[in-house]
Amino acid sequence: MKHAYWMALGAALVMNATANLMMKFGMERYKASGVSLGQGAGAVVAALASNWVLLLGLGLFGANVVLYTFALKGLPISVAYPIMVTLGFAIIVVVAGWRLQERLSPVQWFGVALILGGVWLVGSRATAQLGGQPPPAAARSSTG
Repeated sequence: MKHAYWMALGAALVMNATANLMMKFGMERYKASGVSLGQGAGAVVAALASNWVLLLGLGLFGANVVLYTFALKGLPISVAYPIMVTLGFAIIVVVAGWRLQERLSPVQWFGVALILGGVWLVGSRATAQLGGQPPPAAARSSTG
């Protein structure tokens, strides 16, 4: 059953990162539409309500919450949360650079590497919290 919690966490992680990116892409679409508060709140609401990218992002965000909540039934939050947040952060940084031309300096990339290293340390030392059962990635790395 532990694998189901890890799979839910992985799916929630991907959904969360995708949702955040889609909300950003949706707001870029909104900005490009030229609609502003100067045209009235109704025009803004209509533009946002017809923005399928933004709406899909919000829907994925809601689905992520359901899966993440399920994952927390079987995983310690001190393990699940750092994995969720930092791996999601890494996905967003890479996609934002690729699709939005957002660039990080070498020092910022070093910071990303430090964050990922910290998450690896938290995840790889979580065996005791998981009742002696290592997470799937830690189980593979300790045997190979």
